Amino acid sequence: MEDTGHWFEEVADTLGESYLKYSFTRGTKQEVGALTEMLELHPAHRILDVGCGPGRHAIELGERGHTVHGIDISERFIDLAREEARAAGVGDTVTFEVADARTWRTDTPYDRLISLCQGAFGLAGGPGSGDSLDPDLSLFRNVVAALGPRGRLAISAFSAYFQVKMLHEETDSFDAARGVNHEHTKLKDEAGDDHPAELWTTCLTPRELRLMCELVGLSVDAIYSVTPGKYSRAAPTIDSPEFLLLARTT
Repeated sequence: MEDTGHWFEEVADTLGESYLKYSFTRGTKQEVGALTEMLELHPAHRILDVGCGPGRHAIELGERGHTVHGIDISERFIDLAREEARAAGVGDTVTFEVADARTWRTDTPYDRLISLCQGAFGLAGGPGSGDSLDPDLSLFRNVVAALGPRGRLAISAFSAYFQVKMLHEETDSFDAARGVNHEHTKLKDEAGDDHPAELWTTCLTPRELRLMCELVGLSVDAIYSVTPGKYSRAAPTIDSPEFLLLARTT
């Protein structure tokens, strides 16, 4: 596979299957249930999962009768997703592809798009990204182009308010000019061993999400405050780690 130079590839290679042992991944069924209602999902809809990771949302959607295509920059995660889709019996309707969301293209528009838990959106602001929000906006613009007429999307973004409020000065460094949090942490590999790692997460506000939608020609339906495994129609606050953007093509 061509080296994209993205810092997350090393993170995914380190985590492998252990990614699914982290607590934030355990609310998949609740999240998909909430999104099914919020996006008015229908079995006829073709769904694109951007930054799908090991495929937990895509496979859950497949088990509910949906056709899903997941893309992720990590070859290791895509291998795991394909294995799990086959094991779940949805390998024919839930497919996966190693791809960089910053440049990926499709000739067949999708009806619905999801990008959850900083699956891709929000990870573009790391090393080599320059000095502005342009990397995340460019990624956003690129993946939104995959939606067809009357298409709808659900994208989660880490809350800038929450990150600053809960900042751990021992491990975190928040770049106020760019809205990017740089975290020094440890990741467990599949054998349970710890490895030092660095993470760069772009954090956003509801206002910024609305402005980005305006720039790419999307109509915003709602922005909610959410916590992994607890998706609901809660108004934006400073106390939840993520915002969930719901929007549609105009």
